[in-house]
Amino acid sequence: MPDYNRPATVYWWCVVALGASALLWSVFRVAALPGALGLQVLAGCVVTMLAGLFPVRIPGSNNSFAAGEIFIILVLLVYGPEAAVLAAACETGVGALRTSKRWTSRIVSPAASALSMLVMGTALHVCIDALPPGAIGEASVLVLAMAFAVAHFVQNMLLITLVLHLKARQRLDMRAFFSSFGWVGTSYAASALIAGLLYLAFRTTGIGVMAGAVPIIIVLLVMLHYHFRQRESDDEAQRLRIEAAEREAEQAARHLQALRASEQRFHSAFSHAAIGMALVQPDGRVLQVNAALCALLGSDEATLLRRPFQSVVHPEDVDLLQRQWRDVGSPRGSDATVELRCVPTDGRALHVALHSGQFADDDAAEPCLILQVQDITARRQAEAQLQHIAYHDGLTALANRIRFGQCLAQAIERGHREPGYAFAVMYLDFDRFKLINDTLGHSAGDRFLTQVAKRIQAQVRPCDTVGRLGGDEFAVLVDNLGDESALLAMAERLQQVLAKPYALDGTEVTSSASIGITFSSVGYETPGDVLRDADIAMYRAKAAGRARTALFDASLRAQLASQVNLERDLRRALEQQQLSLAFQPIYDLASGRVDSFEALVRWQHPERGAVPPSTFIPIAEESALIGQLTEWVLRHACAQLRAFERDLPPGHARPRLHVNVSGTDMCRANFVSQVAAALLSNGLEPGQLTLEITESTLMQRLDNALDVMGRLRELGVGLSVDDFGTGYSSLAYLSTLPITSLKIDRSFVQRLQDQTSDAEVVKAVITLGHALGKTVIAEGIETPDQLAQLRALGCGLGQGYLLARPLSPEAASAVVAVERRWPGPDARPSDFARFTPTGFSDSALTVH
Repeated sequence: MPDYNRPATVYWWCVVALGASALLWSVFRVAALPGALGLQVLAGCVVTMLAGLFPVRIPGSNNSFAAGEIFIILVLLVYGPEAAVLAAACETGVGALRTSKRWTSRIVSPAASALSMLVMGTALHVCIDALPPGAIGEASVLVLAMAFAVAHFVQNMLLITLVLHLKARQRLDMRAFFSSFGWVGTSYAASALIAGLLYLAFRTTGIGVMAGAVPIIIVLLVMLHYHFRQRESDDEAQRLRIEAAEREAEQAARHLQALRASEQRFHSAFSHAAIGMALVQPDGRVLQVNAALCALLGSDEATLLRRPFQSVVHPEDVDLLQRQWRDVGSPRGSDATVELRCVPTDGRALHVALHSGQFADDDAAEPCLILQVQDITARRQAEAQLQHIAYHDGLTALANRIRFGQCLAQAIERGHREPGYAFAVMYLDFDRFKLINDTLGHSAGDRFLTQVAKRIQAQVRPCDTVGRLGGDEFAVLVDNLGDESALLAMAERLQQVLAKPYALDGTEVTSSASIGITFSSVGYETPGDVLRDADIAMYRAKAAGRARTALFDASLRAQLASQVNLERDLRRALEQQQLSLAFQPIYDLASGRVDSFEALVRWQHPERGAVPPSTFIPIAEESALIGQLTEWVLRHACAQLRAFERDLPPGHARPRLHVNVSGTDMCRANFVSQVAAALLSNGLEPGQLTLEITESTLMQRLDNALDVMGRLRELGVGLSVDDFGTGYSSLAYLSTLPITSLKIDRSFVQRLQDQTSDAEVVKAVITLGHALGKTVIAEGIETPDQLAQLRALGCGLGQGYLLARPLSPEAASAVVAVERRWPGPDARPSDFARFTPTGFSDSALTVH
């Protein structure tokens, strides 16, 4: 009982308990009756239950006439209150099962009816028994029965209604109670009257009249029930017909009103629409226009009504409009929109979106067209601007890479269609653009590019296409090429014009262009192939000394393909550990002892044979493999240095190693940890390792490399400048750089002679190195004279083919073990003959 509060719950149980007691008491008393009377009571209960299944609904109201009350009161008058309690409980139980799904209602309703019937039925018999024998007449019985029925109804309804009011915590309003159930009380009184009459007939003629009257009453009630149902059906059908007629009339009125309102709205919308609107005949004659269309076309209504609509359309777009009108006017035609140009009276460019649709007018002899004209000029201008932005460079207004590629694709396709057609592409790159950006700023660089674009455009033909592909890279599509010599003359003019000075922010700068050219005669299928080959030719021109023009040929592509294949093979060689190391000794020139080794990477290609480092190291730099290569060299060189230590006799100084690294390595933040890991994993001291970087590379990346160099020196690793003297720019930084040694470039050593400028350079480098506390190493020593001069100049360390060629790890380990020395200062050239191209001979391994 989730919706019952405590008072309602207590009251419900009290009513159920009292009703159940009354019902049990009645069952006990009826069971004590003689057998015939008991069967009659049972028959009365069955008839009561059947009557309760068919309540007679009163037409035009929400109330029903319960025929079972007649038999309940009849049982009460004939057999007493106990029998009436059973009949009332059965009839109420059947009604509760039919009308309610709550178990609480199905229980409390029969209980309340039984309780009320026992009280009121007992009261009725007490009243009848209290009357004098002569006073009991027919009228008295009928009056008492009717009064009892009304009292039973009131008491029974009060018992049920109190449950509802207790649940809602509301007080019982008796006035509202009697006003709600007045008609039902009247029906109870009528039922009592009928039951009283039957009772009087029973007293006069016996039980026989009951057997005949009860079926007749039941039949009459059933007929009355179905008669009322039929009346209800007829009334409902009549009501539905009336409602349908009313709805139809109302819909017709609404439809008429809607048509009038729609017509008014159309005329209002047509006249006051923000876009231009017109009604025209299929032949174009204008029937009606609104103010917006007059304003759009710059004309008045009278002028437009005298002319066909085609007269305000651009002549080139009239056919397009006529085709659309034919499609719209066809039997299966539908609305359509077309964009075209109109010709206003003021002569301005006007683009419109014109929507055409069929329009049916009851007053018109034939259908016409309704036009909606919207100004899209601003949108067209914006689209044209976006189109220009999408396909042109924002700085120079030249064709961008996308647009240039489209023009190039069209040229390729035309070349396939027309055998006599030819084209060429020039690829231009400016040699000092980065310097201009770095020194004068990017704004000056932008002005430089705009001036370059103007100079290029001034030298090409109107049919040629000039494009900026990115940065300082330009391209020219020379269309409809006739003579290749004319193209070369154009390239020469471009070289001359582009080499003239540029005025940038009051500063005069000069530049030059490297130009690569390729021709359609090579046979191209895609724009990418053309630009690739022109770019290859441009790099060939740049490599030849810049400010030059180079033509593409198939050998350049083969070189590029070879480089790509070599890059692929180098990547595979690193993955499969196909590289090796050679070690060239570095000697102390004063004592002849081995001071250290320089680790040199070697690559024995399975098909190409030995690939020199000068070939594959630049490829590693360009392909971002240099970091992986350096890591491999460091790891294996340190492992070999550890192996050298194991072969040393006790008390011997620990060997040291030089390893070449790139400028890219010196700019990597994790390079220091990579070096430290290689040393730590092999148990080496940082002082045993010296890293070499070429002077030119160092100067190019000095700002980014300084931090890494400082951290390496803090770690204890030595730093050496390789090829010193070739960069022409490091002397200003030499005193501040954290370096430990200098390597004199082999070009100075090989040209070393007495009283020459090269000798003076070497002498100056050695003197400078000693003054700054740096170790000086001479490389490329190949003759005894060079060795003698270097010793005389005070050079501390040296290496070269005279002293030892690069050695295998086994040969280098043998040199360390025997503490090899080169011949003394008074040695003759023949004393150096014991050095072989592949390493030391057996006799060279003896101790001197």
